[in-house]
Amino acid sequence: MAGEPTPRQGAGRTRRRGAALEEALLRAAVEELTASGYAGLTMDKVAARAGTNKNALYRRWPNRLALGVAAYRHLARTLPPPDTGDLRGDVLELLRRANRHWSSPSGAILRELFTAAGGTAELLAQLQDQSGETVAAPWLTVLERAVARGEAAPEALRPRVATVAIVLLRDEFVTRGVPSAPDDVLVEITDEVYLPLVRRGPAPG
Repeated sequence: MAGEPTPRQGAGRTRRRGAALEEALLRAAVEELTASGYAGLTMDKVAARAGTNKNALYRRWPNRLALGVAAYRHLARTLPPPDTGDLRGDVLELLRRANRHWSSPSGAILRELFTAAGGTAELLAQLQDQSGETVAAPWLTVLERAVARGEAAPEALRPRVATVAIVLLRDEFVTRGVPSAPDDVLVEITDEVYLPLVRRGPAPG
């Protein structure tokens, strides 16, 4: 039928198992998510696109929200961290990248998923764990460089401290419900919160 997703060429001819099948399912879910947003994501469409049946999906993800979260995480790409030669420049660039992402089509999908996750703590944590190891990595990298240059205290090299700026920016999006923050908010987060914190290091626990 017109408008129905078509299975990938050769789908179903080779029996896929384990990681290969999961990769195919996630790839199909990413394609559906980017084509239709979370509102248009269904288990039926993803199964059809992957050339399999819904049971293969339900064995891995209990519902379309869990699948949507997994697909978004699969979609996310990590860019190399900036290296401006200056901690302030690196922090602002990381925040500006995040700001641009939130106003992009991928960012719109993420906002849809945050709204749909609502009080589902586990799935919300998975979305916010775009600030787990994946998001912490570039922040720790720029902070390590800053420590080597004498711009930051070695005690600041902790994931929770390193990601304070991006967490504050995410809070702007969540509490204000806007797709992007003004640049002066990014500057304020950098100059009034982040730099003073990492320069003196966090208080001993």
